[in-house]
Order: sequence, then C-alpha cells, then structure tokens
Amino acid sequence: DDESKANASTCRMETDCSPMELTNNTESEEDSDYRDFEEADVKDMRLEAEAVVNDVLFAVSNMFVSKTLPCAEDVAYINVETRERGRYCVELTDSGLRVVAYDFDQTDDSLQNPYHETVYSLLDTLSPAYREVFGNALLQRLEALKRESQS
Repeated sequence: DDESKANASTCRMETDCSPMELTNNTESEEDSDYRDFEEADVKDMRLEAEAVVNDVLFAVSNMFVSKTLPCAEDVAYINVETRERGRYCVELTDSGLRVVAYDFDQTDDSLQNPYHETVYSLLDTLSPAYREVFGNALLQRLEALKRESQS
C-alpha cells in the first residue's frame, strides 16, 4: 500500500541508528509534505539527499547537495568533506551511495567504488574522525536517556 511504500522509502537510509533518531519522533510539517510526494508516486532524490545531509552534517567538515550536477527522480549528488579534509562527490540512487569522484561536483566514470546501503556505512569507511564524532554523539545521547529514566 501507499503508506508502507512511503515508510520504506523514507526509512531506507535509516537502517543504521543515528543519534538523532533516539530523540522523540514527532511528525513535522516537512515530514507530512514529503509523505505527500511519496503518495503521489513522485520521487525526488534531491529530497532524500537533503535528508542524508541533515542526518550526518554534525560529524563532517562540510556536506551539501551538489548544485552543479543534475538531480533527478533517480539520482542526486552530494559533496562531502570529511574532518580529515578528504573531498568526495557521492552519488545517491536506489542502489545506495557510492563515491564517484575525489573532489566536489565531479564524476569519474572509471571509478567503480562499491555502493553503501547507508550514509553511516559510507562515512565509516571514509573517515575515522566521523566514526569518533558519531560514536561520541551516540554515547552522549544514551547517557542523557539514562539520566532521564533515573529521574
């Protein structure tokens, strides 16, 4: 049904746990608008790319959806600068995310990098500093939840 399709699509990139997911989830106006797009069977990969960026921006130096490379229903490009100053252009498709170039707003057809199911998995392989920042954020959130449950 349409609702499960919408949930599957919006949750696809969330198979790993992000610290932000541990907060109380309340449906925002944006979530509702996004679900309306899904129910109309209109899929804009730019919306998903922006959600990916918002999810992990705290753990990288810079990350944004490319304004130079074309976004379409089935593909978007995200520029990522890790805390180690590595620059990548990442392709987002239904297959997942993969590095397509080692600079912003570029693609290199000769690269055959593997797809990652989640942005967390991709960044985990690209950036040890991401892994540390993400782990610390997760630990802080868990400690906050523990304090809340004890009060």
